Amino acid sequence: MPRTRKQILEERRNLKKEYGELFESVGNLQFSADPIGINFENNTDEYHPEVGTILPRLRTCRCAQDVLRVTHEEFIRWFGAETAGPAETYRQIASEIWRLWSTRNGSELDSQP
Repeated sequence: MPRTRKQILEERRNLKKEYGELFESVGNLQFSADPIGINFENNTDEYHPEVGTILPRLRTCRCAQDVLRVTHEEFIRWFGAETAGPAETYRQIASEIWRLWSTRNGSELDSQP
């Protein structure tokens, strides 16, 4: 059953509450890197749906390479393989997400995807 707009917005509010500044930081990072070319300068929340599916999966990541895999998988899920492009496109994004995640959780593990 498809979710309503109200349900989607409520889920996003809950994620923002749970992850705090990390949610905005990852969204800003993706918007700035713009791996699929949807940054039109005034749509700063454009990558928030993807952030909302990436962040919960970070709990399973043990290194930046894991974050690269998760990030690429989520972009493929949202946009398809052709639009998402190769995993390499997300290497710098994944490294930065891992740094942010590690800092938030008080550990600095392998930072090279």
